[in-house]
Amino acid sequence: MAVFRYKMQGILDIKEKLEDRAKQEFAEANMRLDAEKKKLDELQARKFYYMQEGVKLRMELIDVRKIRENKMAVLKMDEYIADQMREIARAAKAVEKARAALQELMQERKAHEKLKENAFEEFMKDELAAESKEIDQLTSYTYGQKLLEEQNVRNM
Repeated sequence: MAVFRYKMQGILDIKEKLEDRAKQEFAEANMRLDAEKKKLDELQARKFYYMQEGVKLRMELIDVRKIRENKMAVLKMDEYIADQMREIARAAKAVEKARAALQELMQERKAHEKLKENAFEEFMKDELAAESKEIDQLTSYTYGQKLLEEQNVRNM
């Protein structure tokens, strides 16, 4: 039996490598998004701490400088949080872009795998047809040899 060789195996291999790279980029984008979300959580925790501290400062002996510093710290945290929200939005867009690229590459790879399956099925049909033809020829030859032997036996 002949060996099946897919003509476009090189293209399929490239598609698989591209898909693997896209999976890796998608995972990295997700990790970056998670890291950005963690930073946001930390900033919000710091803001909460400053707000709690501000409440305490207002309850104690009033120190205007400390209250003003605390208010500035809370405002700065609001700024940092807004910046971090923008970073999260960018990271989410990168994740979505990586997801779209991955989906496209997966579809291309699946299409090439389907082409390979179809080529293999065609190869198997051709092999079965060739094998059937060979068996028919062998059967015809064997039958012809048997008839020839019978004629030789009668002629003797």
